[in-house]
Amino acid sequence: MKYSKYSKYFLMNKLLLYSRLVKFEHTIFAMPFALIGFFMASMVTDQLFFWRLLGAIILAMVFARNAAMGFNRYLDRKFDAANPRTAKREIPAGLVSAPRAFTFVVINSLLFITVSYLINPLCFALSPVALIVILGYSFTKRITPLCHFVLSLGLSLAPIGAWLAVTGSFAVAPLLFSGVVFFWVSGFDIIYACQDVEFDQKYRLQSIPVLFGVRKALGISIFLHVLTFIFVILAGIKLEAHWLFWLGAAFFGVMMIYQHLIVKADDLSRVDLAFGTTNGIAGVIFAAFVIGSLYY
Repeated sequence: MKYSKYSKYFLMNKLLLYSRLVKFEHTIFAMPFALIGFFMASMVTDQLFFWRLLGAIILAMVFARNAAMGFNRYLDRKFDAANPRTAKREIPAGLVSAPRAFTFVVINSLLFITVSYLINPLCFALSPVALIVILGYSFTKRITPLCHFVLSLGLSLAPIGAWLAVTGSFAVAPLLFSGVVFFWVSGFDIIYACQDVEFDQKYRLQSIPVLFGVRKALGISIFLHVLTFIFVILAGIKLEAHWLFWLGAAFFGVMMIYQHLIVKADDLSRVDLAFGTTNGIAGVIFAAFVIGSLYY
């Protein structure tokens, strides 16, 4: 009995440790849009719920993100150790060894491919492409300031991926939601990168804030979030959306405006609030209204 209790405690401790390694709570950025893609596709196919398929999509999302974030932490471990802001992360702090982090990445990548195989042949065929995009992001910050857009490209696969899982074919509506994610994520990732400009310059890492400076980078972020809202409007028009959709869209827009009001070029103290909390709430509430509008 004592051994069993110890084993359960040890397992829970490890799960919490690896969830912190990959910032599991940040799954909230892409997951709501995967659910939008799933429920839109369910309506198109005239079948309201595919619970087993939904479970497979959620697992695929989790495994893909675990692989991507774990690889990012593995590849950036020396930079994280040198940066006072990130020195307490699990690998530089010695809580997770680099080889075990890499093993974690490999296992999650294989699980993602396996779940994709169980979904349908098209998802399986495209799974290596998705992995190349989401794992490749970690290299791009070393070579190009456009790294934010590679990150957002990876997350923007969520709605179209969920749609493909249900229908096995492409369509315009999920692509418009992918556009929402692409511009939304790249915009707030630029905000996040503003806090590391001096460090990135010292270690020759690339970003929009390094290239243009913080003030101009925040202006570019605003422009990207304007494009985000344009894609929200286009998606609503394509769906001939119910008023619930537009109410959710209004909330989403207000939250994007809010993050730009609280982050200034001369005051980056609330970047974490803008990056994590604000965008997390915005995505979840918007998705809830969009999905609700589909069934109203």
